[in-house]
Amino acid sequence: MRDIDAVNEEMVAAGVRIFVGGLQDPDTATSIHWSADGITQVEEGSLLRAEKYVNGLWVIEAASMEEATEWGRKAALACRGSVEVRAFH
Repeated sequence: MRDIDAVNEEMVAAGVRIFVGGLQDPDTATSIHWSADGITQVEEGSLLRAEKYVNGLWVIEAASMEEATEWGRKAALACRGSVEVRAFH
């Protein structure tokens, strides 16, 4: 956690961090399924069954994909895991 805190502080100091949040494990999720007839069904558990899942996210404002990727590298090192970098529409 100390390394993650350091990356967060670096992002804040650089003025790029917009939002950050951690997520609980997928088995704590509640999924809501929609059908074309307008009915929703609530179900305990993750929407997707997957080997890998998102543990949290950072929303940053970067000048380029290269800059965002560099922040992603720092985040991966701090988290000791994989990080996906993706732009908003």
